[in-house]
Amino acid sequence: MTSKQMPPFRAEHVGSLLRPNELKTAFRDAAQGRIDAKQFAEIQDRCIRDAIAMQESVGLSSITDGEFRRGSWFYGFVQAVDGLTTRDSIFDFHDATGGRATFQAPYVESKIKRTRGITTDEFAFVRAATSRTPKVTMPTPSCIHFFRGNESVSRTAYRHLEDFWNDLFAVYREEIAALAALGCRYVQLDEVAIAMLCDPKIQARVAAAGLEPARLLETYISAINLSVAARPPGMTIGLHLCKGNYKGHWMAEGSYDAVAEQLFGETDVDAFFLEYESERAGSFAPLRHVPKDKTVILGLISSKRPELEPLDVLRRRVDEASRHIALDRLGVSPQCGFASSVGGNPLSLDDERRKLARVVELADAVWG
Repeated sequence: MTSKQMPPFRAEHVGSLLRPNELKTAFRDAAQGRIDAKQFAEIQDRCIRDAIAMQESVGLSSITDGEFRRGSWFYGFVQAVDGLTTRDSIFDFHDATGGRATFQAPYVESKIKRTRGITTDEFAFVRAATSRTPKVTMPTPSCIHFFRGNESVSRTAYRHLEDFWNDLFAVYREEIAALAALGCRYVQLDEVAIAMLCDPKIQARVAAAGLEPARLLETYISAINLSVAARPPGMTIGLHLCKGNYKGHWMAEGSYDAVAEQLFGETDVDAFFLEYESERAGSFAPLRHVPKDKTVILGLISSKRPELEPLDVLRRRVDEASRHIALDRLGVSPQCGFASSVGGNPLSLDDERRKLARVVELADAVWG
């Protein structure tokens, strides 16, 4: 393992992992009533223990449950919080060949309230199954607002948007307090909207939908800060910036220049996980805006394709980034999770393992 003792570690991963076939089948069987909740949970438990063992075997220090209890990266949040459901997003996914895929996004249909744990059971299970550092992942508040534009919140539920935001912040603060009480010290928030606002095409689409990109950026940064403001001392908050990740597809591209100064300078988190696996992300120059008390995890290894990145190429990429931010404030990871939904990305479990091992190998080569 790499030598850094506290999160974020030199070698990281974003959270979600490819579901094995047994688990994919179990999701289908549970949905169709062929297995009951107890049988489904037993399969999930077994697959999560295997995923934890895999993470440990490649040398990772931060451990997740692979998001194996969720249908998608945000759907566990939607299912756990009163007042949320899903409807069609105004955005879609695409790839380099022109292929497209639509998806269902969160929708606020009634008053939002946290009546049970969202990620607390996930954390408790991982903590009991590993001696390393459990990491919890959650969507950011913008996930509940961005993907449907002005149609994201029922006006019957909330006449004033400010009341919606205040209720949502309360959900996050209560969940973080509950996690802290269980001993959780590492939370990663997954932010898609701000990353998408790096793309001029997305900015234009947002404006056409009657929203102001600059105002959204301000709102979403404030939403993160208000949600984590009461976190206890010693809890690390990471922010993963994602431009979309679904079966090898993405939703946006563009340099972080469009948001960097405000995002890095004003967001009250400890680390930024940034996608840098392709030319779609632009240069490392925006890293000059990262304050000296914050860490950047460079997402250099693709979770969208099976080819394993050469170690020497990755080392050169780290060296290039270090021209803009001190090397001791960097770490490395895949650019995103391997399975933002049950379907996963077009890689095998062996591809995934080799890529995670390469992350650790790269971190050891750079930092020892």
